[in-house]
Amino acid sequence: MSDLLADKDAATKAVVDWMTKKAGSKTKFYFKDFCKVFPDDKQRDIKKVINKMVEAEVLEYWSSGSTTMYGLKGSGIQHSSEGEE
Repeated sequence: MSDLLADKDAATKAVVDWMTKKAGSKTKFYFKDFCKVFPDDKQRDIKKVINKMVEAEVLEYWSSGSTTMYGLKGSGIQHSSEGEE
């Protein structure tokens, strides 16, 4: 695990900064997109960080029924604004 992933605050900042830069074109991302933020780390370690961000309500899940994506909490169209629970 890289130093960046080991420091939860730094990892969270890196993800939020990366997602904010992309916000003009996308608000939802696949897990594989986060692997680009941490190219030297194992997917399992990245998944742990992303899941912790969901638990901390920094990110939230979005599902189309067949695909799960992640978005910044409160940005873009999410479940709450689509009438889903």
